[in-house]
Amino acid sequence: MLTNTEKKFSIVFFIIVLFELITANTETLQTAHYIAKPAIVISLIVLFIKTSHSLKKSIKTLTLLALIFSLLGDVLLMFVNQSPHFFTVGLVAFLIAHIMYIVVFLKHKNKSKSALEFLVLLLIYASGLFYLLKDGLGDMLTPVIIYMIVILSMATTAFLRKDIVNSLSYKLVFIGAIFFMISDSILALNKFYQPIPLSNISIMVTYALAQYLIVIGVLKLKED
Repeated sequence: MLTNTEKKFSIVFFIIVLFELITANTETLQTAHYIAKPAIVISLIVLFIKTSHSLKKSIKTLTLLALIFSLLGDVLLMFVNQSPHFFTVGLVAFLIAHIMYIVVFLKHKNKSKSALEFLVLLLIYASGLFYLLKDGLGDMLTPVIIYMIVILSMATTAFLRKDIVNSLSYKLVFIGAIFFMISDSILALNKFYQPIPLSNISIMVTYALAQYLIVIGVLKLKED
């Protein structure tokens, strides 16, 4: 289960997320929003650096890189109203973050486990999502297809850790990967299909949960 440090951090983390939700949806607090949003991933970086000493160096480095590129993506996406290029570069930052996570998850790949049934479910989901998005993608068609392939790969590699790592690490990371997929799906639907009511709240809540669960899940490798 969670250590005392992780329990205390969890309280602080969800206060930060709540603060971000309030500032992002209150016109007079927009300046604070530029602090609150990056603070979500920054807090995870601080926790990870402080508590990951017993993890293998490669896992520590790759997870930190995933978080740093996620932070960069967060910052860039705050400025999409100023230029559409910020969205594209932000997408690349998150793409690299997902690739870092993929490499971390592959460190504990169960070579005897088949992902065929899970992949079929993912492909059905992705096909339905792409059907809704395709007419609104325009020049973003190729980048979005690449991004979808990478995030599906991230979910698949999280799934393939089963029976290699301890149960808690597996469940937290896998659920986190699914939340990441849901968050990105809502973001894509809201941007390229049609506006979704309260999308900024649902995107941020699922994103924050995704990062939190993955980081705590990776830290639980210490219990192996």
